Amino acid sequence: MPPKPADLLQGTLDLLILKAVSLGKLHGYGVLLRIQQISGDQLVIQQGSLYPALYRLEHDGDLRGEWGESENNRRARYYSLTPQGRKRLAAETEKWNRMAGIMGSILSLTSVPANE
Repeated sequence: MPPKPADLLQGTLDLLILKAVSLGKLHGYGVLLRIQQISGDQLVIQQGSLYPALYRLEHDGDLRGEWGESENNRRARYYSLTPQGRKRLAAETEKWNRMAGIMGSILSLTSVPANE
């Protein structure tokens, strides 16, 4: 039986969107599919969470949205990363990696360390 998809930690959706879009211009639903793809189907993003986040990231200047035609000839908004968005992605990735390292250290403890 395959593992159940994981719930997103609060605050990670923006980082996932920025990463997905950094890999190439995508329309909204394409962002959702890309996140599922790069997570090995371990993360499932709800459209009700995705679209407000895309609009917010565009409003904040991290994404640029342009209207275009999708692969099924429908009008779609395509998102790309702005220079500001690239900087934010780098900063948020560094912060995430640091926190993951701290959490990994804490969770691997088997006893309380002595104060030095």
